Amino acid sequence: MLSYTLKRLAQAIPTMLIVITIAFFLMRIAPGGPFDGERALPPEIEANLMAAYHLDQPLWQQYITYLGNLLQGDFGPSFKYKDFSVTELIMQGFPVSLQIGSLAMLLALAIGLPLGIIAALKRNSSIDYMVMGTALAGIAVPNFVVAPLLALTFGVLLGWLPAGGWDGGAIPNMILPIVALSIQQIAYIARMMRASMIEVMSSHYIRTARAKGLSEREVVWRHALRHALLPVTSYLGPAIAGIITGSVVIEQIFGIPGIGRYFVQGALNRDYTLVMGTVVFYGALIVLMNLIVDLIYSALDPQIRYDD
Repeated sequence: MLSYTLKRLAQAIPTMLIVITIAFFLMRIAPGGPFDGERALPPEIEANLMAAYHLDQPLWQQYITYLGNLLQGDFGPSFKYKDFSVTELIMQGFPVSLQIGSLAMLLALAIGLPLGIIAALKRNSSIDYMVMGTALAGIAVPNFVVAPLLALTFGVLLGWLPAGGWDGGAIPNMILPIVALSIQQIAYIARMMRASMIEVMSSHYIRTARAKGLSEREVVWRHALRHALLPVTSYLGPAIAGIITGSVVIEQIFGIPGIGRYFVQGALNRDYTLVMGTVVFYGALIVLMNLIVDLIYSALDPQIRYDD
């Protein structure tokens, strides 16, 4: 297991290098620059700013310098958030994004898994059709549509919950963002769990378990559920990372001070180092989550061995 983990981490290096390279050059070739909004500055001051951030160097030299700093764990200073480094901004915003994203995923699992199991056990019944129809609607409507509707309905019209703001992480302020983030994940998990459960319940070993006289509850809980969870588990790696990165839109709509909001502001302001820092951070997060899921996968199914 240790050798497999080290091998996966080594394989992540070229992956991250490709991500960094593409993001770096895409940011640089995009129209505009970090100081376009400060054109009133004298040319000498602007030249000094460009020199201070090494933007007067050839592009390849900037790239090599950035990689060298990155190897030392230095994401560089933010171009727009004065007196803050990118590392400081990420460390400020990530706990907020992680809190929202992890709670949304827990809610999605708590609702999606039982719905998928019930739909599979009640296959082709009215309950199955209702669950799958609702799930399909949840997938079809993106969260950037759901979020404003929730804010308008429960925040503005009914006044039950705050329509925006963070208020230090108060529970009422978190409810609408978490619900908006979790709806699509509930739908995906329910559909995936239903399909997996149906496949497992038609397996030979399930028929054998029934032939031995086990009750349906024992068949489901002791034999079917663990194997039916495998596809959902493999989905969770990119999904958890995705639900945190997906909060980019949600954070912007609800005014939440998470890392996604910094990313949007960095992209709009051409804050190269801030955008690069968040891209690298998200890339590393996705690699790490996929590795963790693979290890959990082998724990759920002992037949899977990664050391071979």
